[in-house]
Amino acid sequence: MQFHHHGYVSTDPRVQTIAGVGIDRPDELPDNVDVLIVGTGPAGMITAAQLSQFPRITTRIIERRGERLAIGQADGIQARSVETFQAFGFAERIIAEAYHITEMAFWKPDPADPSRIIRTARAVDDVTGISEFPHLIVNQARVLDYFAEVMFNSPTRMKPDYGWGFRGLEVAKEGEYPVTVKLVHTTGEREGEERTIHAKYVVGADGARSGVRESIGCTMAGDQAFHAWGVMDVLAVTDFPDIRTKCAIQSEFGSILHIPREGGYLFRMYVDLGEVAADNRGAIRNTTIEEIIAKANEILHPYTLDVKNVAWHSVYEVAHRLTDRFDDVRLDEIGTRWPRVFIAGDACHTHSAKAGQGMNVSMQDGFNLGWKLAHVLDGRSPESLLGTYSAERQVIAKNLIDFDKQWSSLMAAKPEDLDDPSELEDFYTRTAEFPAGFMTQYPPSMLVGEATHQGLATGFPVGKRFKSAPVVRVADANRVHLGHHHRADGRWRVYAFADAAAPGETSALSEWAEWLQASPESPLVVHTPPERDIDSVFDVKVVYQQPHTAVDIGRVPGAFLPRTGPYGLIDYEKLYAAHPGQDIFELRGIDRGGAVVVVRPDQYVANVLSLSATAELAAFFRPILFASTVPAV
Repeated sequence: MQFHHHGYVSTDPRVQTIAGVGIDRPDELPDNVDVLIVGTGPAGMITAAQLSQFPRITTRIIERRGERLAIGQADGIQARSVETFQAFGFAERIIAEAYHITEMAFWKPDPADPSRIIRTARAVDDVTGISEFPHLIVNQARVLDYFAEVMFNSPTRMKPDYGWGFRGLEVAKEGEYPVTVKLVHTTGEREGEERTIHAKYVVGADGARSGVRESIGCTMAGDQAFHAWGVMDVLAVTDFPDIRTKCAIQSEFGSILHIPREGGYLFRMYVDLGEVAADNRGAIRNTTIEEIIAKANEILHPYTLDVKNVAWHSVYEVAHRLTDRFDDVRLDEIGTRWPRVFIAGDACHTHSAKAGQGMNVSMQDGFNLGWKLAHVLDGRSPESLLGTYSAERQVIAKNLIDFDKQWSSLMAAKPEDLDDPSELEDFYTRTAEFPAGFMTQYPPSMLVGEATHQGLATGFPVGKRFKSAPVVRVADANRVHLGHHHRADGRWRVYAFADAAAPGETSALSEWAEWLQASPESPLVVHTPPERDIDSVFDVKVVYQQPHTAVDIGRVPGAFLPRTGPYGLIDYEKLYAAHPGQDIFELRGIDRGGAVVVVRPDQYVANVLSLSATAELAAFFRPILFASTVPAV
């Protein structure tokens, strides 16, 4: 964490100085807003948290409930999400309170007595070490609390506006605030009172029954599996030995997906209630908690479950549905106008809960959209940037639904119906990268370059998330993860991996650094507004091949030691060396002749280039960012 660069700070450094629209922020919803977000679920809150970092953007987020969520349905936090939490500054704290999944146990009928279950296998949760962050279980409500804290500590002092329901919207063809939104008070003395506000953009993160989705003419298409599950968060006494281990339990009486929860005592069970007739008309949802508990005991035989307290329970039928677009631009309008209304999370994709994907994919929807809205509203980028949201995320949601169909079908299958007795555990291990959140790869577009130079950094695939690795910070010899400074501040990251020459020697890196700092073609020069710090748009870092003791800071190019803040202080946290025991050049397949890795604000690799490809680097950013006039440094 960096602070003091604007003067001495004696209080919590996570609380940023109030600025812009945060000064005298009105408690009441204003008549005009830049962005109105409907719904305080994971997709809405991460979008709001990202936008809250931009002092000149007026964002409000509304919620039908009169207060914060007390207990959420989702609880699985994949490693990709924890990487994202790191960008927002609360990964360490949520890791400390969460349950950590390290392995999964598989239970099946005992061949000697099929009425009993026995443990048949164990699988390590992350065999390949795909992330330095763990797979967690924690209540969705706590995730939302952390994002709310980020929002409130931001310069804009944003906080949710509870007690507001969405009634409808209309989009005009022109005007500064073309989206007219009708709202209604849902709680308190003003319940039923209506209100109209105007917005530049609206984000519908209002769940599977989204009113925003309906208002822009999107419909959910898909199918229903006609299979029901009861889910319960409970405190219980049991003799089942793996009660604190994630389990897939298959018995002749049905299946259970068992997930320990945070705190050491609470756990969740998804209990198989069997197939549902097509004409059931939702009657299965009247299944009582007593019936769910009885079914769980039947499946767990010979073990017993004595439930003492039920924190939450529900019944749901598995359905897989997806919208054909994630914004208000109809398919026949693509290319004729840019979107004004967006949908995210459950508003545009629904699936089963057992793969632990809903909250995680929804947050990536919001992270993808948030920085793009910020760039456009902050005057950094053209509106064409907003057209990439639906194009990128709709495909990801389709892949998720295809995966979940396989996983939920395997979970519901009887052991004797599987071609291979170990099919479930083999699928779990074989596909681990997908549910962890690391199979997302955006195709070439205005935001993702062609993989022409991929061979220079094979461990940073273009279009996939930037996979961090240990390095040594030269200034203080601290061992750190290179990607952990990638904060959700809207900046692009440019990582320069040096060639073999030492600092101060003429080299491909030194020539690249000189071009970056002084050339009229340099993105740093072209796209940085004159009134802002030189690293306000691009956070440029260098990693040398030499040990940190061999890097002379006095001979390092100035591009990697920028001056920042009102006092022009030197930022020493752009300068790194290879870790002696975990050389990033070896770990990530980086060419010893050097490479440049460009990373988007949402942590996805946008391009890989050689140090000599300066013209390509400049050309990449021209359609993405507006030009500014800034003097050479």
